[in-house]
Amino acid sequence: MSCSYRLLRRHLSAALLVLSAGFSASALAHNPMCECKAIDAEQIKCTGGFSDGSGAPGVTLDVIGYDETILVPGKLGSDSTLTFKKPGAEFYVLFDAGPGHVVEIDQADIESP
Repeated sequence: MSCSYRLLRRHLSAALLVLSAGFSASALAHNPMCECKAIDAEQIKCTGGFSDGSGAPGVTLDVIGYDETILVPGKLGSDSTLTFKKPGAEFYVLFDAGPGHVVEIDQADIESP
């Protein structure tokens, strides 16, 4: 076996190892999930978490007006929920667990009691 052939084989083996590690990491990835429901005419409760079943305590959940002002700044509690008073202005909810882990819920998509 020539030296260049062994070197090429070693590089291919290393590349295959890196690729297989990347595929296994993506198989273990978890997607963000957030659901908001109206408790009554004035209160909304949002619950956040991930598709692997884990919760999201401490994750940012802001209520934002259509003009991009933050109407209710918040973080999910230890039970991965946040309850807030329904704003008078049009709004959406932004669950932000970091890059690639963001969910937006428009007010029109929030279930009524």
